[in-house]
Amino acid sequence: MKKLLLLVATITLITVMSACGTSDDSEDVLRVGMDLRYPPFETTDDNNDPEGISVDIAKAFGEYIGREVVIENTNFASLIPALNAGDIDIIIASMSITEEREESVDFTDPYFYFKIISLVNKEFANTNSLDEDSTIEEILAVDNAEYIGIISQVSTSIPESYGKEVTAAANLGTAIEEVAQGSADILLMSANPVIDGYNANPDDTIVIWDAFVSSPIGMAVREGNSDLLAQANAFIDTFDDDGGLYDELSEKWDVTISESLLGKYGLEFYINE
Repeated sequence: MKKLLLLVATITLITVMSACGTSDDSEDVLRVGMDLRYPPFETTDDNNDPEGISVDIAKAFGEYIGREVVIENTNFASLIPALNAGDIDIIIASMSITEEREESVDFTDPYFYFKIISLVNKEFANTNSLDEDSTIEEILAVDNAEYIGIISQVSTSIPESYGKEVTAAANLGTAIEEVAQGSADILLMSANPVIDGYNANPDDTIVIWDAFVSSPIGMAVREGNSDLLAQANAFIDTFDDDGGLYDELSEKWDVTISESLLGKYGLEFYINE
């Protein structure tokens, strides 16, 4: 009977220890949330595996803190709810740091800046001596400029903040078409839609690169997760080191980014504020 009790106790102890081991192993996994629909930052390769600049950052962070990284492909609008529900541990997803979001999550220091630039009608630009290297001050100095924007977006709110009247467009395609046709002169948007608009209308538009806004991009953790936040900030502090992650990312992604930015810039477009 004693031998039987000893055997039961041993089996129970092994089971408990095994369960503890499984729990510890799960803590070694860092679940990173991002939406894999936004190349070259968040996307997938030909095998449908996660790929992109944010994926490389996530993997490098995992190596930095000694945790295996699992990318959780999550719709952008659901990232913060997923974080706060405990479905993911951190968001690394080209997410802008805003006051509204800061009410729900804790952000790291910024490590990229996404810029609001201008798509400008070419004839208007020539008439007013504007070119791709003109400054926002030079753009704003043109009193008769006709701005067009999309309702409730920065394309409307930014020029309005400078006292400019803005014609409202129903959607981005309409706004781009109005600029190309000369019915409007200036559309402010982030780089990708501005460049898409230019590529669709290279004879009728130009891109002016000086940024009206440089939106800071950070990683996000659950409120109060001070340990992971501190680790992420310490990791970001190494990006600028000689041979650091900025250098590695530039070497890998500069050609791709340059192609997407009309050959004008590489990764430095997103690094420099």
